[in-house]
Amino acid sequence: MLKKSLKVFAKQAASLLALTSAGVSLRRLLLVTAMTSLSVFTLTGCETKELQGVLLTQPSASETAQAQHKWVRSCALCHVNGEGGAPKVGDAAAWQPRLEQGGDVLLAHTLQGLNRMPPLGYCMDCSESDFRILIDFMSRGAQ
Repeated sequence: MLKKSLKVFAKQAASLLALTSAGVSLRRLLLVTAMTSLSVFTLTGCETKELQGVLLTQPSASETAQAQHKWVRSCALCHVNGEGGAPKVGDAAAWQPRLEQGGDVLLAHTLQGLNRMPPLGYCMDCSESDFRILIDFMSRGAQ
């Protein structure tokens, strides 16, 4: 499990290097990397965790790692700093009212777009399962 997590981290590091070369702020990339690394190591050890309201089934470590990779290149752009009013990762006060609407409503808002978030939240290759994993990850601090 740890070996897979380290492989994911290495791929993310390579992606970050490419983004830095393209002119993306190194400070922002380091923050995203730190949050992603923490989440990958945390989530890969959660085989027996209780299911959250957004998740329909417990994702495998592989599914979680794949979703986290997609998070780095899409969701993190807004949800790290709260760009455009996006709720920040783990901000209980911002996520609680959204969670109270239910997982299906959160998923519908993600798929259709809401306010300043475009449809699919910039993740054109995310599946419904990916979105559920990512919503769970970002909202975790509220549960």
